Amino acid sequence: MLQLGSMFDLISLPGKRQVFYPLPAMSEVQSTFRLRPGDITPSFQLPEPDGRIHTLEQLRGEKGTLVFFTCNHCPYVIHLARAVGRLAEEIAAIGISTVAIMPNDVENYPDDHPDRMSAFASESGWAFPYLYDETQEVAKAWSAACTPDFFLLDGAGKLYYAGQFDSSRPKNGREVTGEDLRAAVDGLLAGDGAPAKPYPSSGCNIKWKEGNEPPYFA
Repeated sequence: MLQLGSMFDLISLPGKRQVFYPLPAMSEVQSTFRLRPGDITPSFQLPEPDGRIHTLEQLRGEKGTLVFFTCNHCPYVIHLARAVGRLAEEIAAIGISTVAIMPNDVENYPDDHPDRMSAFASESGWAFPYLYDETQEVAKAWSAACTPDFFLLDGAGKLYYAGQFDSSRPKNGREVTGEDLRAAVDGLLAGDGAPAKPYPSSGCNIKWKEGNEPPYFA
């Protein structure tokens, strides 16, 4: 059985709460929930590492689109990367596309450099575009805060769900299942209303370039 460590503050945007995690504790940032269900999500035009440009409109699936902000080095991403790849393959077969966006400052976090993005995607089984948000403006437009940060859109490009993949986190001993996101996909396809009380995604904070931090990060 895991031995729980001492209580520490979970960095939460816009608020904070206290949680227990096994030692050693890791700093953890939550989704902002600033985009609300029913909002039209911001468009983007971003490159893959090889220079190919994609727009949100080109990538949208017939039934919906999963957009998530991520990176190569964050333990919270690595923890569920392969499971995300498997889920993306499953939902592609039913008309929901997936796109990943890497917004981190690569000068200070070279493991996230575009030169390493394709290898990480391949190792994780990602068969979907992995795009580079060099200016970080797309991350700010979506009010993204952490890696990973998940957004599920409906077929019209409106936000249906923002929240966690599941309750598993590094070192908490819970199986990675994608339970929360899978339930959101099921609800979207069934025509149900957006989940009433989604639990926020959480992970490493986006590595903002100095002076480029969004107001909600302050």
